[in-house]
Amino acid sequence: MNPELEFPPERMREIGYRVVDGIVNHLATLRDQKVGAKGDPTTLLAALAEPAPEQGMEFEAVLEQLERDIFPNSMHVNHPRFLSYVPGPGNFVGAMADALISGYNIFAGTWISGSGPAAVELATIEWLREICGMPKSTGGLFVSGGTMANLTALAVARHVKLGERPEGGTVYFSDQAHSSLEKALRVIGVPSSNARKIPSGAEYRLPVSELTRWVAEDRAAGKRPFCVIASAGTTNTGAIDPLRELSAFCRQQDLWLHVDGAYGAAAAISERGRQLLDGIGLADSLSLDPHKWLFQPFEIGCVLMRDIAHLRDTFRILPGYLKDTQQYSAEFNFTDHGLQLTRSFRALKLWMSIKVFGMAAFRAAIDRGFAQAEFVEARLRGMPGWEIVTPAHMGIVCFRYSNADDAAHLRLVQAVMQDGFALITSTVLRRRTVLRTCTINPRTTNDDIEQSLKRLDMLARELK
Repeated sequence: MNPELEFPPERMREIGYRVVDGIVNHLATLRDQKVGAKGDPTTLLAALAEPAPEQGMEFEAVLEQLERDIFPNSMHVNHPRFLSYVPGPGNFVGAMADALISGYNIFAGTWISGSGPAAVELATIEWLREICGMPKSTGGLFVSGGTMANLTALAVARHVKLGERPEGGTVYFSDQAHSSLEKALRVIGVPSSNARKIPSGAEYRLPVSELTRWVAEDRAAGKRPFCVIASAGTTNTGAIDPLRELSAFCRQQDLWLHVDGAYGAAAAISERGRQLLDGIGLADSLSLDPHKWLFQPFEIGCVLMRDIAHLRDTFRILPGYLKDTQQYSAEFNFTDHGLQLTRSFRALKLWMSIKVFGMAAFRAAIDRGFAQAEFVEARLRGMPGWEIVTPAHMGIVCFRYSNADDAAHLRLVQAVMQDGFALITSTVLRRRTVLRTCTINPRTTNDDIEQSLKRLDMLARELK
């Protein structure tokens, strides 16, 4: 029995050392492990189906079950040969920051409960503002990921542009936009009939000419266009919508411009990324995900708002039990600027990682991601039977096995997953199934890519 839910200091140290040893061993041997596994639902759920134990057991026994039954039944998204979706590289400093956050049990919702954490978050947001080239009036906050960042931004856009009369509000985005945006629109009350998914152009970008036509037609029909969503690095191909052109159009038409940079915005750290993302600082709101191209452990997303007052105007509600948080105007309360009151100290891991490694290291890692996508493309072009569908762009390449139909490509993905050496998955472009790699993990080497593509080629030929 342990009704205090406490351990003496020496026992806490034993447990802590055991956990850190496990993390270090996992990271040190990651390249030698399989990329992961997908557990069979029947077996896995049965193995964990038990009544909640009345009496506790030793921590080591619980950890052994975790290491035996749970961790092996997951994809290691930080694995150097996890080339699918968008890898979550993470880093050890970020992991230790998360341990500190949990150990100190930081509450980062109000200044009165976490002034130090709030100051760190404000400083880190300022770093991101500068990276993205947004004006001094910009502010923001950290959230769980791109989905919540997009939801936060679109809620502000609706509030600012439509006020208390959201009827007829219409939003525009390309067919390459992330699915989180459609979820967010549903949550804020924009019906699917008012969510204009415009077919992308030849380079999978939002065509301004089509956007112009749709906005004009909707206004003529009595609808109320209020927001355009641009992508700064789509998940499918890394495409970047014409940000400067879209900004000029939105200013002319009095529309809000939200840029979904969850995947690509952080690449603005590097000179190459900054050139590709030209115009990103013109956004009214911007989402980005530090757990992608800033190499942080899950969860950490960010929303930046060109005018920070819009966040406060949208989200500030002051009940009696929070009156004490409003006594001093210089104190910043993040709960007034977003959905959450209860919120973790997410900023710490990014702040510590940048302090420990330095921006030059992050810049080099981002450039490496660009270069390795080009290496993937070059290797595929030299492999008989393979064709490039979209060339290397923002760390992403899409390609096909020439002699295989859509069904065969889906079977190939399953074969790759069962093989476990690497993971390469599919997407759909122009109603055609293609394979796709994303090479943003700093752990990934040219040899990892070389061996993964050789394995893929072998499996493709076996499926013929």
